[in-house]
Amino acid sequence: MPDSKAKPYSRRALDDDLEDRVLAALANPEFDGHPLRTILEEVLERMALHVSKLERITLISDRYQSGVQERFRNLSRRYDRQISRLEKAIRISDRYQSSLNDLNRALQEASTHDQLTGLPNRKLMADCCRREDERVIRDGTTYSILAIDADRFKLINDTYGHEVGDKVLIALADSFRHSIRDGDHCARWGGEEFLALLVGADLRVAQTVANRLLETVRAILIDIDVAEISPRVSIGLAQHCAGEMYPDVYRRADAALLIAKQTGRDRFVLAEEPAAQGTTDAAEATTSR
Repeated sequence: MPDSKAKPYSRRALDDDLEDRVLAALANPEFDGHPLRTILEEVLERMALHVSKLERITLISDRYQSGVQERFRNLSRRYDRQISRLEKAIRISDRYQSSLNDLNRALQEASTHDQLTGLPNRKLMADCCRREDERVIRDGTTYSILAIDADRFKLINDTYGHEVGDKVLIALADSFRHSIRDGDHCARWGGEEFLALLVGADLRVAQTVANRLLETVRAILIDIDVAEISPRVSIGLAQHCAGEMYPDVYRRADAALLIAKQTGRDRFVLAEEPAAQGTTDAAEATTSR
């Protein structure tokens, strides 16, 4: 009896053993002329043919698998390159979009603000005044306008040059920013003239702001090589009255500004009420000293 503990042959080992036994039987001269010899030889030939076919199929399969894997790797590399290009394009697009947004903001700033002083320009200030007119009509409140002009500015330009004149305008603009209240607006109205819109301010509040503005300007000292310049301003002050729109209020403030210029400068003058137009006293001259 065979040893029960012996390890069983694998299928490959059994096939090889069978083939060896068949080959041994065919090589044995005792079996020459045996009727099964021819059959065994044919079986061996067919087995060899099948093995050859299987080897070819295996080779083709291996090549196909290798080709598929290589194509997959190529596709994967192409996909990675496309993703890399797309990410680069997105980064370029983001930078372009950011630059475009910056340019739009710069253009918006340039269209609404004075390039020299950085203050709102006349167009933006007019829009603010129109909105304030709408608010006054809706809420029944008031506002005041300060028409501000740099004193003897032409003399500064003619004596020291336009570059020094620009320094004066910039210094004045900075002082106005610190003098008006939060929520108020100040703009460069044109040349050396500025306009302040005091939201919700009556004459009492507006005079306080005008006094503070004059004091702030008096503290300015611009040191140049040949001189020290201490600019001054004159102010015309008008409070909105019922039935007026901002151009009406501005005209009264501008008329008061002219009187401030004619009566000594470096001061503010209150505009007359609309009902008092045509009287001999155009405005009441009031100094902050």
